[in-house]
Amino acid sequence: MAYRAPVGEFRFIFDHVVNFEQVSESALFSEASADVVDAILSEAGKLCEEVMAPLQRVGDLHPAVLENGVVRTSPGFGEGFAQIAEGGWLGISASPESGGMGLPQTLATAVNEMMSASCLSLSLNPLMTQGQIEALEHHASDELKALYLPKLITGEWCGTMNLTEPQAGSDVGALSSKAEPNGDGTYAVTGQKIFISWGDNDFSENICHLVLARLPDGNKGTKGISLFMVPKYLPDENGMPGAANTLKVVSLEHKLGLHGSPTAVMQYDGATGWLVGEPHNGMAAMFTMMNNARLGVGVQGIGAADGAYQQALGYALDRKQGRTPAEGTGTIADHADVRRMLTTMRAEIFAARSIALSCAVAIDMARATDSADWLSRAAFLTPIAKSHGTDIGIEMASMGIQVHGGMGFIEETGAAQYLRDVRVTSIYEGTNGIQAMDLVGRKMMDGGEAAYRLLEEIEAGAEAARVTMPDLAEEVWAAAETLRETTEWIVGQEMNDRFAGAVPYLRAFARVLGAHFHLKAAMAGNGPRLALAQFFIKRLLPEHAALLVHARAGADGLYNLSTDDLAA
Repeated sequence: MAYRAPVGEFRFIFDHVVNFEQVSESALFSEASADVVDAILSEAGKLCEEVMAPLQRVGDLHPAVLENGVVRTSPGFGEGFAQIAEGGWLGISASPESGGMGLPQTLATAVNEMMSASCLSLSLNPLMTQGQIEALEHHASDELKALYLPKLITGEWCGTMNLTEPQAGSDVGALSSKAEPNGDGTYAVTGQKIFISWGDNDFSENICHLVLARLPDGNKGTKGISLFMVPKYLPDENGMPGAANTLKVVSLEHKLGLHGSPTAVMQYDGATGWLVGEPHNGMAAMFTMMNNARLGVGVQGIGAADGAYQQALGYALDRKQGRTPAEGTGTIADHADVRRMLTTMRAEIFAARSIALSCAVAIDMARATDSADWLSRAAFLTPIAKSHGTDIGIEMASMGIQVHGGMGFIEETGAAQYLRDVRVTSIYEGTNGIQAMDLVGRKMMDGGEAAYRLLEEIEAGAEAARVTMPDLAEEVWAAAETLRETTEWIVGQEMNDRFAGAVPYLRAFARVLGAHFHLKAAMAGNGPRLALAQFFIKRLLPEHAALLVHARAGADGLYNLSTDDLAA
């Protein structure tokens, strides 16, 4: 089955599940009318179906390579990127002052999900550039903005993010890259960075690297880190790519998946860079890029899940095997276990997608209203959207292989590629374990207020559904109460006890949120919406109870086995 962009599904979720009208009614996003949203989703859907989806297998079979210091990208990727750029998709949420569309992050999130579903390797490039655009808009000097933003938005230049070093992964503060003042307002940046997605390509005029490094007077740890713009080619007096900077791609990683996306080891040897933001405040600037990137990575997972689901559904509706106990197509889709897997995939994707779009709405409303409540809601939902979206991507891609049976293990079907490509999403932009620790740690420094406001909303939704759907409403309400009790327990614990149960707690919260959104969909939708909600609430929501038992177990039991015991 060829990829089909779920435009109607996004429209339904916007209208009936995540209250997108709040965004479109705000002064900041007043141009995001229903007609504009429909046009954007439709055009992006065509791009994904007609241009990007045909490149999915190409990138896997013909990976990017490094030849004599030049990165050669997969066949067709340059042309595909050109069409992304020509459509203005790189600047969908960028400021109109720099040539962007100025549209809501919610709409950009939907577009990014479709791009991820159709060709995850290529979609990484615009995601990196969009994150850089946002970081520059918030933190760069007017001179840097004027030079870089228009070219990033048009796609003439591409952006990257350089954080990780061989000895400094999640512990960014351990980095050793340094920046020495040149005396003319520029800096000489020296160091090596690893895991740089789209660190180079052969179709952009320039590659713009945002690099974390330490100034001579920078303190140890994250508080002494600064951020620098270090381009591949130094802009000349006319703002055009000039002399080559003293940086290079040392190698490209050989990866499990995402073969079409060149992941580079970058070497900077006194490369000329410009400070972005204030000295020693680079992490604040980089987090602007990383926070939206985390939502973007969450929808990469959801996109991969949708791509895997569509392929599995197409196979199941074509494959005939054995006598089917139920009347229908006569294919394996009529077998109970295959139907269970397909329905699980559909239900999980809807729930994860709704969580991600709800997070995006909160980001938009925080910008549109300058409200602390919206800001804290966006902050709270971000680790859930990232972690759960990518977990579901991995699980559903694996389930898609299972639907194919033996043919899922055969590379020619393309089913395995979804799993190989999506597997890294639970690792990069902050591992899912770190996301969960962030949720129960930093995001609960408010005493759990952001969590409680969400729970109140879930319970109010359940109360509203009691008249027409009493059984489903009661189960969602009861689950929210159990989650509230565990949240109260977590707030009262020492940090390591919180961390020990962070992952199951995040998963449980996502389960309850997913049930809430399914219930809203059932209230607003038709028979299939109700059937899907019943499946999720009756069969998947109950997992929250076991997860919350795990979440409240504390840290002590984790250390009953010594490291010697583990190695015995």
